[in-house]
Amino acid sequence: QVQLVESGGGLVQAGGSLRLSCVASGSILRFNTMGWYRQAPGKQRELVADMTRAGSTNYADFVKGRYTISRDNSKNTVYLQMNSLKPEDTAVYLCNADLLSSGSRRYLDFWGQGTQVTVSS
Repeated sequence: QVQLVESGGGLVQAGGSLRLSCVASGSILRFNTMGWYRQAPGKQRELVADMTRAGSTNYADFVKGRYTISRDNSKNTVYLQMNSLKPEDTAVYLCNADLLSSGSRRYLDFWGQGTQVTVSS
């Protein structure tokens, strides 16, 4: 069984920084894309950033220049460094991984439970 566990969320003042981590565990054979989404109350879930296994990155326009995604394939971990945080960044941040697990014949999407990020003004 595959699990994604996020950590690193919390309360921070506007202009501050946080670093999120997501560790994947279980019967994982191979990763494809890993990334971060967020969901604020009353809003749809939206892509923040993702990264392919080869290292290509994709960022939402609202975080370009402020957030940096990285991953350590040897540790099955993806990170999100968030700088210059704004109150509108407040949301639950969820980790997502497209991966192949043992017993499966195709890549499937897995999600973490999410970690709360709150930015005060």
